[in-house]
Amino acid sequence: MNNYAVIMAGGVGTRFWPKGTSKVPKQFLKIATDNETLLQQAYKRLEGIFRDERIFIVTNVTYRNEVKKQLPKIPEENIICEPMGRNTAPCIGLACLFIGHFEPKANVLVVAADHLIEDVDEFHRIIVTGLAFTQDNGGIVTLGIHPTHPETGYGYIQYDADNFTDVEFERKGNVLTEKVYKVKTFAEKPNLEVAKAFLESGDFLWNSGMFIFRTDTMSREISEFMPDLFESLARLQTKLFEPDFAKYLEEEYSKLKSISIDYGVMEKSKSVHIIRSKFGWNDVGAWDEVYNIKEKDADGNVRQGRTVTIDTKNCLIINDQKIVATIGVEDLLIINTDNGLLVCRRGEAQSVKEVVDYLRRKGMEQFL
Repeated sequence: MNNYAVIMAGGVGTRFWPKGTSKVPKQFLKIATDNETLLQQAYKRLEGIFRDERIFIVTNVTYRNEVKKQLPKIPEENIICEPMGRNTAPCIGLACLFIGHFEPKANVLVVAADHLIEDVDEFHRIIVTGLAFTQDNGGIVTLGIHPTHPETGYGYIQYDADNFTDVEFERKGNVLTEKVYKVKTFAEKPNLEVAKAFLESGDFLWNSGMFIFRTDTMSREISEFMPDLFESLARLQTKLFEPDFAKYLEEEYSKLKSISIDYGVMEKSKSVHIIRSKFGWNDVGAWDEVYNIKEKDADGNVRQGRTVTIDTKNCLIINDQKIVATIGVEDLLIINTDNGLLVCRRGEAQSVKEVVDYLRRKGMEQFL
C-alpha cells in the first residue's frame, strides 16, 4: 500500500497577532512547546506511518525557505508552493496533482500544520483504519472528533449510526476492527444552543478538517462538484515539470475562487464517511486555546518571558520585550512583541482578527 501525507501549511493565522504575522504565521511558531513549532509537531506525528519522501507540504511561496529550515528531512521537491491563498480545495487539488503523477491511485492523508494531538498512538490507529478503508472502498474518510463540550468555534458532522462498515486492519502485529460510518450532514459553526443540541443528540462530531482518500477518488469528486478547479488542474498537469510551471500556476490560481474542500466537495458528495476519533485534538484557533493547553502556575497564570505578576490570576502573558508587570488583574490575554501589544479578556480572542483587519484597512501593514 503506497500511502502519502499532505500537510497544509499556508495559513496566515490572523488570530495570533501580534506574535503571528504574515511573515511568520502560527504554524511556524513554538506555541504548544518551547522546542518545536506546530509544523514540526505535525510532521513528527506522521513518523512511523509515512516515509519522508512521501510527505508533501503545501505552503505559500513566501514560506518555502521557512519550511525547508524547519523540516530539513523533507525532500525539497515535496514542498509545493502556492502563489496565493485560495483555501483548502485548490490546496488539496494541487497536492493530488503532484502525488497522482507518481501514483494514480495513491492513498492520501491530509492534515493541517497548526493542530495539536495528544494521543499520537491513537491517532495512528485511526489513520491506519482510514487508509485501509479508502484503499479497498474508495470514498473519502474524514476524522470526526468526539465533542467534549458545546463548542461554537468548530463545524460539526452528523453520522448515520446504523450505516457503517467494519474495517479490519493490522496494527503492531494485531488484527483490529474499527467502524467507519456514512456521513449524513455537515453543519457550520453553531450558536451555543445549537451546539448543546448537537452534543445531546450523540451523533454529531467535531469536524477536524483531516481527510483520507485516494487521488483518483478526489479527482473524480472535484471533477463533478468543482469543474472550474478540475479544468485548471488539468491544464496545470500538462505543465507540471516545465521550468516555468510557477508562472502557469500563478495564472491559474489568479482565476480560482477561494473555497474550502468542505463546501466545495464534502457537503455535496455522497461518498463521505467518518471515523469517530478520540485522540485529544485541538485546532489552536486563537490565544484562548494557548491558555487552555499550557501549564498554569498556582494563580492560574501562563507566563512566558520576563514578567512580574502581583495579585494576578488566570492570565496568559507572553512577553518578547523588556518586562511586563501586572497588578490586580485577572482573565486577561497579554501578548507583547516587536510588532505590538495585545491586551484582551479571555474568551474574546476570536476578535483579534478585527484588529488585523483594521490595521490592514489603515495601511499599517508594517505591524502585520
